[in-house]
Amino acid sequence: MSDLSTIKSGQQQMWATGDFAMVGLNAMLVSELLCEAVDLRAGQTVLDVAIGSGNAALAAARHWCEVTGIDYVPALLARARERAAAERVPVTFRYADAENLPFPDHSFDVVLSTFGVMFAPDQTKAGRELLRVCRSGGKIGLASWTPEGFVGQSSQIAAQHVPSPPEVLPPTRWGAEKEVRTLLGGAITSLHITRRTATFRYRSVQHYLDFYRTYFGPTIYAFEALAADGQERLRDALLENVARFNRSGDGTMAVPSEYLEVVAVKR
Repeated sequence: MSDLSTIKSGQQQMWATGDFAMVGLNAMLVSELLCEAVDLRAGQTVLDVAIGSGNAALAAARHWCEVTGIDYVPALLARARERAAAERVPVTFRYADAENLPFPDHSFDVVLSTFGVMFAPDQTKAGRELLRVCRSGGKIGLASWTPEGFVGQSSQIAAQHVPSPPEVLPPTRWGAEKEVRTLLGGAITSLHITRRTATFRYRSVQHYLDFYRTYFGPTIYAFEALAADGQERLRDALLENVARFNRSGDGTMAVPSEYLEVVAVKR
């Protein structure tokens, strides 16, 4: 059995590899839609948990909210700060762990996470932290890949070739309706769930794979963990998965990936 602190250390190195901001471009619309789903109001205090490259934090700041974004990967925080400076929007960024948020109870009107908190190793603890820092009557807005969607299936393929420690549950648990209700428990008064899709568009299937092997830490790590024959098998499996979902019909890649948009109201 692996120690969770060791797992987190490995995750930090993995997410710092490549340049997640390049990959995060696919999810910019997701964050904009999530801000609309929680019906942000100017002046609200908003926390973006596990910011990645800062999509949700920047979207909330453009709604004139008072935004704080946290992540436990310094390289991601640096890219998010760079983007906020370029857009000239005020966001406070802090180094912090989604499982141990450094804020008092009931600190925020809205708590967001776009494909972020779902990767916390201790999912139950992360869920409790989201609820703890949200005020009574406040909202929690989440976007998480579903197990059956393109990204969820890609993650399962990678896990088959490079297994995760047995005590780490699949991140796509956050993308299953029943599991989200379990994670948020009885601390909410309402839960609104919408299934949406984000479309991955690349010049070709090979372009997509090359791009992810260059910029996406989990893909880089998966291939580096395998010998040449294992890399070939993983490559073939990932390409088959793209072919199963691709709807372009013209040699390019246009793959819709399902995700769960969740809006919960804190009791």
